[in-house]
Amino acid sequence: MKFKNAFISSGILLLSWAIATGLGSTVTSTGYSEAYPAVVCPPTLPGLASAVSISSKKTQFQRLSNRSSKTIPFKVLRYAVAKDSLVISSEGVTPVDWQSRSGSWAGGVICTGPAISQWFVGGRSDVKSRGRLIVVNSGLSNAIVDIQAFSENGKQPLKSINLKSKSYGVLSLDTLATGDRNLVVHVVPRSGRINSFMVDEQGSGLKALGGDLVNPLVEAKKTLVIPGIPNQVTKGNKRSSNAHILRIMTPSDVGASFTAEVLSSDGRFVPLGFSAHSLAPGKVIELSLAPKISTKAFALRITSDQPVVASVSTLVNVKSHKDFVWSTPATPLVPLKIALTGLSPLIVFAGDAIAVQLEVTLTNGKNIRSTIKASDIATWRAPQSARSLTILRANKDNYASALVLSDSGYGYFPIIAGSSLTKIEIPHSNIRVLNP
Repeated sequence: MKFKNAFISSGILLLSWAIATGLGSTVTSTGYSEAYPAVVCPPTLPGLASAVSISSKKTQFQRLSNRSSKTIPFKVLRYAVAKDSLVISSEGVTPVDWQSRSGSWAGGVICTGPAISQWFVGGRSDVKSRGRLIVVNSGLSNAIVDIQAFSENGKQPLKSINLKSKSYGVLSLDTLATGDRNLVVHVVPRSGRINSFMVDEQGSGLKALGGDLVNPLVEAKKTLVIPGIPNQVTKGNKRSSNAHILRIMTPSDVGASFTAEVLSSDGRFVPLGFSAHSLAPGKVIELSLAPKISTKAFALRITSDQPVVASVSTLVNVKSHKDFVWSTPATPLVPLKIALTGLSPLIVFAGDAIAVQLEVTLTNGKNIRSTIKASDIATWRAPQSARSLTILRANKDNYASALVLSDSGYGYFPIIAGSSLTKIEIPHSNIRVLNP
């Protein structure tokens, strides 16, 4: 009988422990909600034309000024933006905005999700500047944004602006570092759902000197790769007809030492003067770059002992006029999908061992797969009827960007994801928590 009672007591204890454990796991269990943040495209400023490439006619969007949460489908694969900024529920597909001034310039920019930091390496603040910085608040609350400019004369006074919900502000670049030539701008929101865009236009009197959209960097890094720098070659020799200028700066308080290496199908090398070059903290410098190569595009890899930001400006010939292009760093390739409708870009891949599997979707719905393998650099031309490009897989430290030639000008944009899948924890509680 004693053994029987002991057995029963042990069973009761085990049952109580199981119930308590189950109850505890029920109360503390959690779930997750996954979604892609809506991306924002820049507004169209007066005198410019703009069109956004979309991968599906069913993609939902709303204009920034729309005070409701209602969205509507595009119903087209390339949408002309008359004025207002667009907020797009692209579900992981990155739209591309293409802007131009007829007969003067053209440029492309990635439509992205909200950013906590954006570095713009481009533009001028002297008498030739007609550029503007556009700051968009797509959130439902007011925003405060800090704008820190740097130039060849060092760090400039901080500017802070207030933006109402679902609105944007436009600042002339010549107000950020008045009279200075080499500009780097860091945009950091204190609050709000912020995206910024830079339009770099230059002119002398009534004469237009070209323009471009400057794609931003999220952060300064010790290693930067600019995978697609256009290189128009004079016929009959290997001499480039372009003027390339590297603009670079370190935000570090102790300065930096960097080396820049050219990657091309003609070889990999460090140009004279680009090895262990010193940078003073907070001061922007420019260096002329003239590689003797015969390829239509090359890449530049920058390694530094301190984080840096950089880009390359290139003068290009477009039919009867000249334009310029800002080629900016890209992030390593990951699986992603980007819309290309109406652009037909030259995609430039860069890396030590390039191995990229991609899929292009045409406007008729047909899918075509290709594999790109090379060392240092490789190019691939998207078909005229391409609707979207999907990177299925890529080797580590492979990079890519797009070069586009249009009637008005030459443009560039990096092949990167406009937004990343976010995961939000959703707590779950058992009703017994409320009714013990």
